[in-house]
Amino acid sequence: MPSTRMISLYSCIGMLVLSASFPLPGGATEVRPFSGNETHPLIHLIAQSPPPTSIRNIRALRHKQYTRVVLDLTRPIHPAPQEHQTATTFQLELPNTQLDKSTVAKSTGDSFPLQLDLSTTSSGSILLTLPIGGWKHYKWYVLNNPARVVLDLYPMAEAAVVIKAPPSSTPASQVGPPPTPPPPIIKKDLVIVIDPGHGGKDPGALGRKGTREKDVVLHIANHLRDLLAKEGSTKVFMTRETDVFIELEDRATFANTRKADLFVSIHINSHPQASVKGMELYHFGEASDPRALAVAARENGTPLEKNAAPWQFILADKLNDKKIDDSRELAWTTKNSLVKFLDAFYKIKDHGIKTAPFFVLRMTTMPAILAEIAFISNSTEEKLLQSSTYQKRVAEGIFNGLQSYITPLQTASR
Repeated sequence: MPSTRMISLYSCIGMLVLSASFPLPGGATEVRPFSGNETHPLIHLIAQSPPPTSIRNIRALRHKQYTRVVLDLTRPIHPAPQEHQTATTFQLELPNTQLDKSTVAKSTGDSFPLQLDLSTTSSGSILLTLPIGGWKHYKWYVLNNPARVVLDLYPMAEAAVVIKAPPSSTPASQVGPPPTPPPPIIKKDLVIVIDPGHGGKDPGALGRKGTREKDVVLHIANHLRDLLAKEGSTKVFMTRETDVFIELEDRATFANTRKADLFVSIHINSHPQASVKGMELYHFGEASDPRALAVAARENGTPLEKNAAPWQFILADKLNDKKIDDSRELAWTTKNSLVKFLDAFYKIKDHGIKTAPFFVLRMTTMPAILAEIAFISNSTEEKLLQSSTYQKRVAEGIFNGLQSYITPLQTASR
């Protein structure tokens, strides 16, 4: 049975939750019961203090051109991470974040290929610290589906990257410096395949004024091809250059046989509600929402139910992890550049990055994205899509995004 003192404490807590103070003229305050029709101040306080994010896993993958560090999170980080740099280290501060013991053990284990430190600050942040010696440059970004932080490190061609020495019984004083990694190997010419959706007997989405998706995306693809062709270090191919029908499997085979480095499929969206407008970019994955699955079903030309299993679970194939990560970055970079460029001319609704089981994104072997650049079912956007100026600007926005993505690759090859 609780004591009188405990009952009194419970009563005080009850008064705090069920009552609130309100200012009165002259500086006085009135305490009155909290009613269900108003929001208690404590509710605002709780709502403004989200639970901390946990780093549940850390991975480091060594690729030919760069090394990628991935922090898998339990939920998105808020507020956004902040970077700091000293003369010898790069630091990324993750606010309101906590660390699992298993993650710390993994980052310090012999099998982890990089030297880094994860520490907790007095403000409740996690500080990721990396020596900058041996790295030419880096870039990082935050992803929310699933929640993660990605850090890409590009090595200097003639400098030793700080890596852990393998376990050895040799005394530390006799262990030599880490071996210098070979210079990154990259093709002299990047190969990009542009895929204008639909064509021939397949018109794609149709606007109320008769605009056909297959025509508009071909114009945009031609403009994009011309912009990329001016880059001396880029080879460009198109899955179709005229109004012809091409099977989805043949589009993927076309890109694979040419050993493309990037695949960009261009489409136009449609929605039952004519008021819906905007753009969204996709990379392959489990459908991020029912609408994304419906879009994939339409573009795949198959019934909705056939785009679930086994497509939804094919992500278990670990051979595709790198392609999916690279595709996510390509989609993120291209979308940001496209929206930023078009925002200078139009009021753009940004629907963000989504995932869906598109056939051409699954069957291509390189980083691949699919851009739904507007809603042809919206009268305002259908009118824009008919404009050659808008078509050229969309192409230029995609071009800017591709350049932002491939520039570090070209830099690393020099």
